[in-house]
Amino acid sequence: MKSYDVAVIGSGPGGYVAAIRCAQLGMKTAIIEKYSTLGGTCLNVGCIPSKALLDSSHHYEDAIKHFEEHGIEIPGDVKVNLEQMIARKQSVVDQTTSGIDFLMKKNKIDVYEGLGSFKDATHIQIEGKETTEIEAKNSIIATGSKPSNLPFIKLDKERIITSTEALKLKEIPKHLIVIGGGVIGLELGQVYRRLGAEVTVVEFMDRIIAGMDAGLSKELNKVFKKAKFGMNVSHKVTSVERKGDEVIVKAQNKKGDIVEFKGDYCLVAVGRKPYTEGLNAEAAGVKLNDRGQIEVNDHLQTTAKNIYAIGDVIKGAMLAHKASEEGVLVAETLAGQKPHINYNLIPGVVYTWPEVAAVGKTEEELKAAGVAYKTGQFPMRALGRSRASMDIDGFVKVLADKNTDEILGVHMIGARAADMIAEAVVAMEYRASAEDISRMSHAHPTFTEAIKEAALAATDDIALHI
Repeated sequence: MKSYDVAVIGSGPGGYVAAIRCAQLGMKTAIIEKYSTLGGTCLNVGCIPSKALLDSSHHYEDAIKHFEEHGIEIPGDVKVNLEQMIARKQSVVDQTTSGIDFLMKKNKIDVYEGLGSFKDATHIQIEGKETTEIEAKNSIIATGSKPSNLPFIKLDKERIITSTEALKLKEIPKHLIVIGGGVIGLELGQVYRRLGAEVTVVEFMDRIIAGMDAGLSKELNKVFKKAKFGMNVSHKVTSVERKGDEVIVKAQNKKGDIVEFKGDYCLVAVGRKPYTEGLNAEAAGVKLNDRGQIEVNDHLQTTAKNIYAIGDVIKGAMLAHKASEEGVLVAETLAGQKPHINYNLIPGVVYTWPEVAAVGKTEEELKAAGVAYKTGQFPMRALGRSRASMDIDGFVKVLADKNTDEILGVHMIGARAADMIAEAVVAMEYRASAEDISRMSHAHPTFTEAIKEAALAATDDIALHI
């Protein structure tokens, strides 16, 4: 039986990063993955493939809607080759997952393919093509999450589907009904809307992207309505039924009336839940809470002292980059270091277009906490760079402490917001004031000038270009 300093169960952005950092710190490391490719949900059926389809569909939409205005004429009809689009997406996935294989070899990490189950706190059985058992002084559980469902919905994975199936459809839906107005539903809904599908969003809460600042929800809702999405908030889905190639969704609106939506596909995107199936956590003394999450302390240590858990399988936002940070934290803790994570400064992003990104506190949270704050907001349409690229939707909003001017939150919607939010994270990590950002030179013309202008507005209402 092989023995390791650390065994990592799960090879997503949490697991593989944890394994690499453990190996860098001199620990003999193994990683266990039940699927044939490394990378977990994110690289195989999540973040990476969805971004590939978002980019491809964005190119198509530009070609049919904006090229002519740019002086680019394409003779004949521009057509979608969905099969090629899906194939390109898969090649991106294959390149990315093979990159993880390389990193495992480079860092001399032993890879086991199979389902990892605890026999006890220091022994893991791996059920793959053959059964193997390893010994691990310490273990890191990084088994991730899987799509949630509503109890009355029967997923047939043909017409009533999850995000996994939505990434490999054989045809463009005529009418896609999306249950859930969160990140996953909106991103995949936008992919198929661009390709010509009618898309209807049905959301239980009173606004889309409900966990983000209300101003961002309002602006994105406006953009989606302009793109002729059917937006139905405050709708509680009561039934989903398939009849041949038709799917019928019934929902109760805020007046209590039952409304009916008919389409040829229904994407159920109501969030994700922790995945611990087959882990046999109890045999190792690892406790789960009522929500199926593994219980951890501030050091991400489970109820078994030599076993840690990270990522979607524990409390907190289900974000790949949060899982990676946690993987590094556990590795460095095992090495005797004293790492830390400021969870308030882990950014959230929605990769629609315009992109949506945020870090820190929302206005709603600051009001609830009774914090005195000031606001600075700047519209993207006032930027020369936005007009040059015809990306004029959106704004940047900076929230700062009314007394100290320290930045408490930054919320943005616009072109390249996913990349721009890093500036806000750095500023807040160093506890910058709005005035600090307002006095830093930003290259012209760039989208990031909106951050400077919003900071000027927050400092003393002195934005220059509005």
